[in-house]
Amino acid sequence: MRKKAGVIFLCAVVLLTALLSGGIPVQAAEFKIDFETHCTALYLENIDTDTVVYQKNQDERRYPASTTKIMTYIIVAEKVADLKNTMVTVKSSIIHMLDGTGSSMAGLKAGEKLSVYQLLNCLMIPSGNDAALVLADYIGDGDINQFVTLMNQKAKALGCTHTHFANPHGLNDPDHYTTVSDMAKITKYAMTLPEFMDISDTATSDVIGEDRYLVTTNSMIDPVRGGDLYYSYAKGIKTGSTGNDSGYCLVSTATHGGYTYLCVAYGAPYEDDKGELYENGAILDSIHLYEWAFDNLSIKTVVDKNDLVKEIKLNFAWNKDTIQLSPASTYSTILPDDIDLASIDRVYYLPESVEAPLKEGDVIGTLLLSYANQPLTTIQLVASESVDRSELLFALHAIRQVVSSQWFIIAVIVVAVLALVYAVILLIYRRKKRTQRPVKKYRKF
Repeated sequence: MRKKAGVIFLCAVVLLTALLSGGIPVQAAEFKIDFETHCTALYLENIDTDTVVYQKNQDERRYPASTTKIMTYIIVAEKVADLKNTMVTVKSSIIHMLDGTGSSMAGLKAGEKLSVYQLLNCLMIPSGNDAALVLADYIGDGDINQFVTLMNQKAKALGCTHTHFANPHGLNDPDHYTTVSDMAKITKYAMTLPEFMDISDTATSDVIGEDRYLVTTNSMIDPVRGGDLYYSYAKGIKTGSTGNDSGYCLVSTATHGGYTYLCVAYGAPYEDDKGELYENGAILDSIHLYEWAFDNLSIKTVVDKNDLVKEIKLNFAWNKDTIQLSPASTYSTILPDDIDLASIDRVYYLPESVEAPLKEGDVIGTLLLSYANQPLTTIQLVASESVDRSELLFALHAIRQVVSSQWFIIAVIVVAVLALVYAVILLIYRRKKRTQRPVKKYRKF
């Protein structure tokens, strides 16, 4: 029974851990900001620790506009082995597909040959919709829809649950949408690909010719044209807007003081009723969030693997009734600078007792850490030392278990009853035998 109970407990712990973490440690805590925002959806993550520190309508579907091109870059980079030496001819039919759309263009010319690397610069720096279609047509072997299928397959593979692409450039379509949290997953993956960060952080480039300068649409990284929207700590990544439908959109990163954050900002107001353009609220929100994070948050160690955090009862060890538990690993995360670590809530999931023998590092249970009613992570708790089993104590326990078991007691009662019945039957039999003794008859002489 004890062994069965232990198995049930272990299964419960595994299930709880899976529910809380989804297979990976949960490291998300939304902290309060002290300013108003313009965007309808926002997401800020410290990518040093994978800690989400602020989110607003993170799962709300939005038009991604040209931030779509981050996924376009991913598909191209994964399908082309040699970016700089693979040449593509610009088709006239592809260029004319954008006639009348008012699209942002890179100025590609029908019939010219450019490398995939050059086209990726045209895609990301001036946000060329023409480059997006040329690349999609090339990768899709003349079928842009085939390329879009690859985009949706990749989004699913990256764990995006509220994303669907209808084109490679981001022009509005009812079936073309994502969320700020999904776009963060897409961008974090893109950041691991060759040339991505270098290209997306380029303000100007003559990669397709000295007389054909590519100029970034991202004022945040342009010290010459950015004006008040230039932010020296920013690095990349992609702007987007399709007018009032999408509003201003921006995906960016910023690094300062040893910390790097990723921000996705969607749906800042684009123009008022009179057609006057608003200042880019996606950039403003991103800068304010970065400054807030750099000024107020830092990495703190919540538990150290050398800490003794809990003590539980130990059975079958000689002269030792308890054992200390330690975290399986050190856990650090982003937290407010002024936080008292004592305010971190700790919930332990442990058995009432454990049995020797144990090895140092054996998993005993888990510890759930939470802050402000939001889960931070689940940590395994392990035995802090190895303990041998006392065979004498184990044997005595086994004997007590047998003697005190229900079946043993029943067996004793049955044996006693049978013995009593046997004794009664034997007594009756002897009395009966006495009464049946023959009477001796004597002859008369």
